[in-house]
Amino acid sequence: MRDLLAERLAGYAPRQLALDYPEAGILVPVTDNPGNPEMVFTLRSENLSTHRGQVAYPGGKRDPEDTSLAATALRETHEEIGLPPDQVQIIAPLSQVMSRYGILVTPYVGVIPGDHPLEPNPHEIDSVFKVPLSFFLEDRRERTDALNFLNHTFYVPCYRWERYEIWGLSAVVLVDFMNAVYDAGIDLLEPPGGD
Repeated sequence: MRDLLAERLAGYAPRQLALDYPEAGILVPVTDNPGNPEMVFTLRSENLSTHRGQVAYPGGKRDPEDTSLAATALRETHEEIGLPPDQVQIIAPLSQVMSRYGILVTPYVGVIPGDHPLEPNPHEIDSVFKVPLSFFLEDRRERTDALNFLNHTFYVPCYRWERYEIWGLSAVVLVDFMNAVYDAGIDLLEPPGGD
């Protein structure tokens, strides 16, 4: 999996947003399961002040002592789901996205062992779950949300996996990943069906 991701993302130019906002780093964790790679998501606790009860990638706001946003993503992932930084192979960044709370988010694709135990931190995370990448390749979206950002409308898919709803910022990052790695051709600027 690592070689495939490195090859596909080597020529990918992530979009940088020239915006001066607080920064965050998130990890887009992909398991190294041969033949059936999965992506790891979290369900954020209802006790949190932002994005509570929502599906998210592990990660969070940059601390002053973080040497980079990749380091932020690794530190937060360790805090949230108990995955040590030495278990993650960072491959490449994806395009930056802006959260509705005014935070500039940089996602990093990382390969993780499929069998490493993941333990949600109960103060921040209700649960951790994995979704096979093959599910997203089929683009079995439950609905499409029209989201406005910087005078543009984006048509963002919402996916349902078991009891989890993957939508909003997480879905934008997911689509960027699927398009960059698998040429999925999911267009966020056009409504599905082209109507």
